[in-house]
Amino acid sequence: MRILTADDQPIILKSIKHKLEQVGFDVIAATNGLDAIEMFDINNPDLVILDLNMPQKSGFEVMEYIRVTKKSRVPIIVMSGNDEETVIVEAFEAGADDYIEKPVGLNEVVVRVKKLLKMSLKSEDFKKGEKKDSGILQKNGVGVVIPCYNEEERLKTGEFANFLENNRGYLLSFVNDGSTDGTLDVLNKFQKQYPDSIKIFNCPQNGGKAEAVRLGMIDLLQDPSLDYLGFLDADLSTNFQDFEDLVKTLSGSEYKLVAGSRIQRIGASIFRQSSRGIISKTVNWIIRKILGMEFQDTQCGAKVMRREVVENLFNEPFLTRWIFDVEIFLRMKNFYGADKVQTMICEQPLKRWVHEDGSKLSMKDSIQIIGQLLQIAIKY
Repeated sequence: MRILTADDQPIILKSIKHKLEQVGFDVIAATNGLDAIEMFDINNPDLVILDLNMPQKSGFEVMEYIRVTKKSRVPIIVMSGNDEETVIVEAFEAGADDYIEKPVGLNEVVVRVKKLLKMSLKSEDFKKGEKKDSGILQKNGVGVVIPCYNEEERLKTGEFANFLENNRGYLLSFVNDGSTDGTLDVLNKFQKQYPDSIKIFNCPQNGGKAEAVRLGMIDLLQDPSLDYLGFLDADLSTNFQDFEDLVKTLSGSEYKLVAGSRIQRIGASIFRQSSRGIISKTVNWIIRKILGMEFQDTQCGAKVMRREVVENLFNEPFLTRWIFDVEIFLRMKNFYGADKVQTMICEQPLKRWVHEDGSKLSMKDSIQIIGQLLQIAIKY
């Protein structure tokens, strides 16, 4: 049987297509509503899966074409991240036979499709023995920059792979910041395993973490299917579970930026080197005075933000190589206004954070940060 599926996120679309083909369906994919209409006419599908928010023609317009213009009763499943009751009701009134809210597991999609087509489920539909055949389709497209400098021996490709296999909708961009070891070779080999979910941005010369993150974020902006952009340290001192929590907070709120915070609290596992802890507290006190905002931890390497923040604030290089996070907040303060910006940023405590050996930030760098903060205060 033939299925037409339309979604403006290529990562989501390819995952659905792969899973449905695996269980025996012929799948035609479209990345916008106009192509979906054209492919419907050409292929005469037995079932249609539609996202609501698509370019050129929305899911509602595609349903109107199928139900009103073509007078077709082909089963339609709407699959959307929109969970508002009014939208769900409107979708059913427009002709949807089922409504699936993202995030959703790929196996559940198969069950819904087969039930609607009155087909029996088979055990082999869900026992292929590969994690790539399952996983969760995310509500939003999320791009994550991971800056890498001489990470050949430390890069936890297994943990990154496990995350990608269980979460569809993330695009990981590894930025090689002029590494002098075999980091680029490791990244290129890894990318070949997940060509749809990993990209490599190579900087021929080392420019520092700030520039690596900035260039990676600007590059990800070119992908219109990514709703949110963020960055994460290559050593995964902040784990993916906490990063997903940051994304969920952003998705369910009006915040423009959600930042992880390594606050020691009940139930959290936060491990630091003692000397770094003392310097960190001193630096954080100075940062709060410069910002004029009561942030507990600006320097945690896990942040996620809406596209507009990157579009408006990442165009110019940062002043410093390491404490660019402070500059991001100051740029937001200058752009949106001192009063308004405090309602746009959320500092969210992490459940787990571990200082990993091999940090590229030396003790000398940590002391020099105080002087760099004075430079930032003068510039902004």
